[in-house]
Amino acid sequence: MALGGCMIDVGGALPVAPLRGDLPKKQRMEMLQDGYLRAVAAAAGCTMAKPDPDDGIDWVITHASDLHEADCQIDLKIQLKSTWTCGPNPANGFVSVKLSNDRLKLLARQKVTVHRILVAMIVPEDIAAWVEATHDIFKLRHCAYWRSVTGEQPSGEEYTSVRVSTDRIFDDKALCGIMERIGKGGRP
Repeated sequence: MALGGCMIDVGGALPVAPLRGDLPKKQRMEMLQDGYLRAVAAAAGCTMAKPDPDDGIDWVITHASDLHEADCQIDLKIQLKSTWTCGPNPANGFVSVKLSNDRLKLLARQKVTVHRILVAMIVPEDIAAWVEATHDIFKLRHCAYWRSVTGEQPSGEEYTSVRVSTDRIFDDKALCGIMERIGKGGRP
């Protein structure tokens, strides 16, 4: 029985796990990534917009600052991918995600007015390990990394495995740095 948010053992047996919904894992992973991105964007002071309909880009992030040289509002297009095939901070120094060749070509364009990056997130395979909450912290597991794939060429027939270095953690500081570089007329 639940009382004030706490489980009380009435009959000697507490449920082992909460009753989770039947939403497919892929959609759950997309929602988790969106939550991660929202947290990073909020901490960086950015706004977010989701293209509707989805045109191959998951999110457009906007960073406003009078210190930007190119424009006072800088946009960045983001493609999210996730995997559970490796643990956090893999020993090989990268995480690999599969992109369709059409998606890679879109992200890899060299002449763009709005830069694009790939954000790859490692999630635990066990959904129950994705989040943890206590009175003073809310944790999302595991981590996301970013890279620009500008100039990359497809290597497979339909899909290409893209490596993203684990040296490039995608957090609020990284997003601020990306936006500052773009705001000065540079690349992510």
